[in-house]
Amino acid sequence: MNDAAVETESSSLATENVGDEEAVTEKEPIRDSLGRSYATGKRKDAVARVWIKPGTGRITINGKDFRSYFARPVLQMIIQQPFQIVRAERQFDVMATARGGGLSGQAGAVKHGISKALQLYQPSYRPALKVVGFLTRDSRVVERKKYGRRKARRSFQFSKR
Repeated sequence: MNDAAVETESSSLATENVGDEEAVTEKEPIRDSLGRSYATGKRKDAVARVWIKPGTGRITINGKDFRSYFARPVLQMIIQQPFQIVRAERQFDVMATARGGGLSGQAGAVKHGISKALQLYQPSYRPALKVVGFLTRDSRVVERKKYGRRKARRSFQFSKR
């Protein structure tokens, strides 16, 4: 009789655990009262605060259109990559503020922030963004200058005489 009781207990525990796993996998979107998702992206010394909401695809960075803020086509392409991965071009409006670093770092920070905000807005986007590595912060930073050297690794020119 004890074996039967143990079997029924373990089977009831197994069904409870299955229910818990399903609850864990189904994440709810995180949005504010205005229907926006917020995330912070970082790259080198640049930090970008990003808000996304459903819209027509308008991207504003520091109050300017992203095409005028990032004049180089490569930087514009970097900003649009997360939307292309999840096949959501022209479905979200983006409002971002970028500070610190240069334009390349800011573009990478905005891309990181958009990716994080997209996965918060729609959790089903997470696997696609995770596979291509857009949710991972690029931790590479500039190496510091060492004493007795011209730059981080470059030495002064050697003179024989």
